[in-house]
Amino acid sequence: MIRDILICIFLSIGGLLSLVAAVGVIRLPDLFTRMHAATKTGTVGVASISIAMMLHFNNITVTSRGILVIAFFLLTAPVAAHMIGRAAYHSGVSLWILTRIDEWKTHGSKTRDK
Repeated sequence: MIRDILICIFLSIGGLLSLVAAVGVIRLPDLFTRMHAATKTGTVGVASISIAMMLHFNNITVTSRGILVIAFFLLTAPVAAHMIGRAAYHSGVSLWILTRIDEWKTHGSKTRDK
C-alpha cells in the first residue's frame, strides 16, 4: 500500500518535471536557457521515474539498472549541456536580447580554445 503510494508520487513528480522540461524547451527564448530547462528538470524527472521503476519491480537487476540510468544521466547531461553551450557560443549563436551579463565576453578572450 505505502509502496504503491510512493510509486505514484515518484511517477507524478517525474512526469511533471518532464512536462516542465518540454514546456521550457518550447517557451524559453534562446538556446542557452532551453538547454538549462532540458538538462536540469529532465535529469531529475528521469531519476524520479527510474526510482518509481525500481520500487515497482523490487528486483536487484532492475534496481541496479535503474541506478546506472540515474548515474548516467547525472554524469552526462551537465557535461553535454556545457559542451553544447560552449560550442554554440563560440559559433556565434546569439544570446537572448534581454541578457544582461556575458561573462565569456570578458573572461573568454583571456583563455582562447586551442
